[in-house]
Amino acid sequence: MAAQSTVRRSRLSNRTREAITGYIFIAPYLIVTGVFLVGLLVYALYISFTDQTATFDRTFQFVGLSNYIEALTNTQFLTTLANVFWYALIVTTMQTIGAVLLAVLLNSKMRFKQFFRTIFYAPSVASSVVISMIFLLLYLRTGYINRLLGLVGLPDDTTWLNNADGLFELIIPGVERISNPFLRGPSVAWMAIMAMNIFTTIPTFMLMFLAALQDIPGQLYEAASIDGASKVYQFFKITLPLLRPTFVLVLVLSTIGTFQIFDQVAIMTKGGPDNTTSTPGYLIYTKVLGEGTTAAAGLGCAMAFILAAIIFFFTFLQRRFIEDQTQ
Repeated sequence: MAAQSTVRRSRLSNRTREAITGYIFIAPYLIVTGVFLVGLLVYALYISFTDQTATFDRTFQFVGLSNYIEALTNTQFLTTLANVFWYALIVTTMQTIGAVLLAVLLNSKMRFKQFFRTIFYAPSVASSVVISMIFLLLYLRTGYINRLLGLVGLPDDTTWLNNADGLFELIIPGVERISNPFLRGPSVAWMAIMAMNIFTTIPTFMLMFLAALQDIPGQLYEAASIDGASKVYQFFKITLPLLRPTFVLVLVLSTIGTFQIFDQVAIMTKGGPDNTTSTPGYLIYTKVLGEGTTAAAGLGCAMAFILAAIIFFFTFLQRRFIEDQTQ
């Protein structure tokens, strides 16, 4: 009995030492996460209930839910939500469809497959800042896009990033300026940024779909071919259903990314023209850090947590809907 108790104590001490060693190794990560993530989140949540203006202002008072009420009634914030709604809807849809089709193409039997995979993925390697600077030059009045339009006989004087006309104002004849940002649709400038992000994000999601396609057993397609199923029928009845878990991942990542768009707007338009390209992320940035004397850190933090709640809501809906369809 004494020997058994000694062995048990030895095992416990070994487990304790292993646990302590493990915590020592992950201590740097835990400290950084606790200070710069959890700590800052708690501090930002506290600031959202105060009337703090400048980021380092120490003279502020507790105001309860006033900042959240003001944010939900703030015209500028509601406009940014309308902008990011159209952005998320169009960009998420187009880049998901494009990624699936491109993955199916590159998964088929074709020559120079590896070469095309590298070429198609190349835009995703560059940082968003570099891509934004390149497209900023392309969208100039004297840029290459207008030059190409002029070569084919189309108007070549489009001010892509300075055009505030909404999509529905352009496609519906005789419609004047619509004040409601939801009903106006995305502006020309906003659609130009959408096109850039669709072009640069399709390759990233293409890799995810390509990896999922290669996990689908080839016997399923062989059996379907023997039964006389066409390629189109196989795509809709075999490929798409088996790609649903990947669809969940892509849609969730895409939705989170589109709602958080910031750097492209900050570099290319700074929210203009007429706030048609302003986003919640950029507005929160300007509120917290301030533009001149307009800093409102408390209001900006409240907007940030409202945005986080919206992202969580749409992510939850997507997962529930797609997973229910899978069962």
